[in-house]
This record gives sequence, C-alpha cells and structure tokens, in this order.
Amino acid sequence: MPDTAPKPALKQDQAELVVLALLRDEPKYGYAISREVQARSDGAFRLTPGALYPLLTRLEKQGFVLTQWEEVKAQGAEPDAGGRRRKWYRLSAKGTRRLDQRIEAHRTFTRLIDGFIEGPAPRGATA
Repeated sequence: MPDTAPKPALKQDQAELVVLALLRDEPKYGYAISREVQARSDGAFRLTPGALYPLLTRLEKQGFVLTQWEEVKAQGAEPDAGGRRRKWYRLSAKGTRRLDQRIEAHRTFTRLIDGFIEGPAPRGATA
C-alpha cells in the first residue's frame, strides 16, 4: 500500500540551516543543492526552485553566500559555441557565523521540545 502520509515541509529557518550546512562542505550550484537535500533526507525534504532560488538570493544579498558564474558547454559542443551559465554558491565567513547561530538555535529548540516529549522530570531532580 502506498505511503499517503504528507511529507514534512521545511520552514524558512530550517531551509536556511540546511542550505548553509550543505554549502559548508563545498560550493554548489542550485540544482545540486536541491538534489542533495532530497538525497540526504531520503526524499523527505524537497526544495523546489520556487523556494530555493529566492532563499539563495536572500542569502547572497545578506552576505551569507558568495556567488560566481560559470559557463557550461554541452558535451560534444563546438569549441566556439556558447554554453549555458551556472551560478555557484559558497559560504562566506559571515555565512559560517550565521550557520553556527542556526545550529545552536536548532539544538536549543530540539532540547526544549524533547523536554515535553520525555515528560516532566521527577520532583527534586536537577538538570
């Protein structure tokens, strides 16, 4: 029987954390980011072009990512033929600091939620 449960959607802050974390590893272009998000989440998360590219534009404007254009030619193309352009994204020093802040905020939030899931601590217990 097919799984009909809705897939979790990344909220904007979560999507930012995921993209910055991927760019920490190495520079990537948009389509590669989208594919890696889907692959590393076993298909649970998808960053569509309509969500990913505005996020990347915002991160670039805020100075969290730096960009560089590359011309990509099709295999077997004539040497003088033009190619399509691909925009590469890499994490800036400011982006690394932002990623560290996002990771800490995520861990704090997770700890707080886990406190509710695990139930109350016994009276008189200290954390």
